[in-house]
Amino acid sequence: MTDFEYETELQVRFRDLDAMGHVNNAVYATYLEQARVDYYADVLGVGLDDIDTVLVNLEIDYRHEVVLDDETVTIAMGVRSIGESSVVVGYEVRAGDRVAATAETTQVYVDPDEGGSRPLPEAWVEKMESLR
Repeated sequence: MTDFEYETELQVRFRDLDAMGHVNNAVYATYLEQARVDYYADVLGVGLDDIDTVLVNLEIDYRHEVVLDDETVTIAMGVRSIGESSVVVGYEVRAGDRVAATAETTQVYVDPDEGGSRPLPEAWVEKMESLR
């Protein structure tokens, strides 16, 4: 578990379930998104809605179901690489002592006025690297 420098816990909600009684596969993307929101607030001190990033890649590998009785999931995450304008993050979605899914995302910092990417703020890079 040392590959992940940040964790957040999320409640499994009834609305997350599908007809089979387990968390729907699409909800995992929402769990990852909420983990990023928490990470940006806790680590970088900014709201994800206050900055200009776009998700350019999302990969999820499902390993075990999550059900309502699990009550919570822990999203562990760690920065895998930092580019000039992008960040690649790895994740584990855990239900109790089970790894329910692994995932990876790539986000790019963009310029909303000019279009295209722009360099990550140096303060963010320093904070992210300090946890690695």
